[in-house]
Amino acid sequence: MPRCGLIGTITSDSIVQEDGPPHETLGGVLYQAAAFSGLGQKTALFSHCGEALRPAVETLIADWPGLDRKGLVFVPGPGNRVRLRYSKKAREREEVLESVVPALDPGPLLEALPSLDILLMVFNSGLDVAFCDWRLIVERSSCLVWFDVHSLALEPRVGVHRDYRAVPDWPEWVKGVACLQANRQEVGCLMGHPERWATDAEIREFIDQALGLGVRAVFVTKGKDGVLVAVRNETRPIPAPAASAVVDATGCGDVFAAAAVEALLRGRSVFQAAEAGVALATAAVAVSGLCETFLLASRDTIQK
Repeated sequence: MPRCGLIGTITSDSIVQEDGPPHETLGGVLYQAAAFSGLGQKTALFSHCGEALRPAVETLIADWPGLDRKGLVFVPGPGNRVRLRYSKKAREREEVLESVVPALDPGPLLEALPSLDILLMVFNSGLDVAFCDWRLIVERSSCLVWFDVHSLALEPRVGVHRDYRAVPDWPEWVKGVACLQANRQEVGCLMGHPERWATDAEIREFIDQALGLGVRAVFVTKGKDGVLVAVRNETRPIPAPAASAVVDATGCGDVFAAAAVEALLRGRSVFQAAEAGVALATAAVAVSGLCETFLLASRDTIQK
């Protein structure tokens, strides 16, 4: 079976919904791991996690099949703790990073690279890996690399609300990447307008720049409006089906990425992969938490 490498940070999320009670849950890169395991994808996880979270994490992932944990390193301290607040009046959620773990040691991943068919990198904290180490990973990788911008677009601050920021050096992060994922707010940050979502013209300019850097496929996620997928000679919107219910949007972009990557590993086109990602992400809106995400992906595998 093809093997996927997964880089990101495990978080402990305190989530406040405008019309629901607050709750706490593990999150971050575990959303992709849950989806991969549920879908039956063999995955090697590379992540730092606070020692205080070890009991909860080890209990949660103990029965997730196909998840190689040798690259999961527990480090001293409370770990990445994040406070999230969702409001219907705001375009994006509010986020406070209350504590953080050290950036990933690239050594174990570099050793594992020859055995990987695809590598998914997601910035959960924005501080997940140092730039120099990321460039080393990409330059030594012979597999397809999927890059999810996510929290790279947030100010690297701890203990206060993190505003979106401009990321003028994003092309340096993206060089050598095959698949690039960002939402409309993140594209705005990359294009120098962190105060708002990117316009259609700016999204087109972003896509052109990314493809010019050698990216093979760009995925601009648009929430309930689906995803815009672009390759060199074609741009296609992939609509999202109507959600059966909206319970918790946390992790939906992560589920999209995992389902799309898994579809690519099964030989699907980038457009078919996006359709698979949108379908599972839409279903994930109707559930909450990692256990439900894993079960949802498992049911999707059975239906296939």
